[in-house]
Amino acid sequence: MVTKKQVSIETLKPNEVWKNFYALTQIPRPSKKEKKAAEYLLQFGKKLGLKSVMDEIGNVIISKPATAGMEKCKGIILQAHIDMVPQKNNDKKHDFEKDPIEAYIDGEWVTANGTTLGADNGIGVAAAMAVLESKTIAHGPLEALITIDEETGMTGANNLSPKALKGGILINLDSEDEGELYVGCAGGLDGTFTFKYKKEEVPKGSIPVQLNVTGLKGGHSGIDIILGRANANKVIFRLLKILTNKIDARLASIDGGNMRNAIPREAIAVITIDKSKENELKKIVDEFQKTLKAEYSAVDNDLKILIEKATKPKEIIDKKTQIALIDAIYGCPNGVIRMSDAMQGLVETSNNLAIVKSDAGKIQVKCLLRSSVDTAKIDLAESMESVFRMAKAKVEFTGGYSGWKPNVKSPILVVMQETYKKLYKKTPEVKAIHAGLECGIFGGIYPKWDMISFGPTIRHPHSPDEKVNIESVDKFWKFLVATLKNAPQK
Repeated sequence: MVTKKQVSIETLKPNEVWKNFYALTQIPRPSKKEKKAAEYLLQFGKKLGLKSVMDEIGNVIISKPATAGMEKCKGIILQAHIDMVPQKNNDKKHDFEKDPIEAYIDGEWVTANGTTLGADNGIGVAAAMAVLESKTIAHGPLEALITIDEETGMTGANNLSPKALKGGILINLDSEDEGELYVGCAGGLDGTFTFKYKKEEVPKGSIPVQLNVTGLKGGHSGIDIILGRANANKVIFRLLKILTNKIDARLASIDGGNMRNAIPREAIAVITIDKSKENELKKIVDEFQKTLKAEYSAVDNDLKILIEKATKPKEIIDKKTQIALIDAIYGCPNGVIRMSDAMQGLVETSNNLAIVKSDAGKIQVKCLLRSSVDTAKIDLAESMESVFRMAKAKVEFTGGYSGWKPNVKSPILVVMQETYKKLYKKTPEVKAIHAGLECGIFGGIYPKWDMISFGPTIRHPHSPDEKVNIESVDKFWKFLVATLKNAPQK
């Protein structure tokens, strides 16, 4: 097995892609903090002598003229996003705003040391960079659109000007299964539910305890939601309900999850209990952990619930709010809600109960709802609104965007199917994805665009287990180059 000590990822083939990806791993670029990486790309384009601009929101657009003989081809936009999801293992010391990603080779894969890798969507950006700097690849009029903040709000896509680009075909480089062409995606909606609580004194004779839910795999809330993995927020509130009922545990603080589009892997609650209930607490937690391990043995077998000593809190959450919060979280829909009738094996509608955090007299619950059917998304939102309104929480839904409706007669789809078959002697699968590709937003801004999405094989994005298959990057690159050569005529 090849290790990070033996071979650098820069030596992998295709070198033109991997060297650019390595450069990106050295520049911190978590969502909303990706300005340095965007400026790097802007300068990258300018050094190549290409028209390079950064729009008002921070997206980078680099234009490259057609190569000789390709001037009559339709203009193609290569699109990817520069930001990455910042997730790390609990024992990993890493500052995503300062530290580079420690990428290394692990057998057939490239992964990172205890953090997300950023192959989502760094590999797509690197491929676009490689095309821009190439002097041998044949292509028509070309534009590279590198957007910001895709992972936490699609800010770059939402603020794209309808006059910024000239091309008629958009190739999104943000899919995660080589050999598959994506022609549709789910829409999304952010749900935020806010509880205000009264601060009460810590009961006399009580002791503080910290409960840690850890060891979960987490993952991408669109792609991995179908795997049925445990949600740390649902787990800890299930436990809190038991502890409230059996030993009158009082909640002082809660901190679970940190990204709307990442299935929460860890959650921490500080509670107080009567000192006489300490042994009973241990028995309840031990039994609960056994139950959860049995329920999730196939998908989250490293699940752990730890009891630790805690510093005495200054106050606790009032009992009425505590019960309302626990009931609302316990009753909130989570995971796969419905499978698609249109495509076998595709999730239609889901919810990720992503974040629960208490601070300064407020508790915020943040969710990401997804659906390829707008009416189903609205129905799910209204269901959740009912749950949280009964619990007296403030309900807000923001950042909604529609899905991307498939077009099976797409000219670029036909070209890419034929090109892939010639290259690899098999027909690529045509699919839709239960994730929020930016194509859904672009379709509203540029309704005449012909759009498609593809990419190399990436597993467990949005988690520290993220990895990209080395061979698939080579196939992805060769396919991209051949597609540009065979671009449709105007």
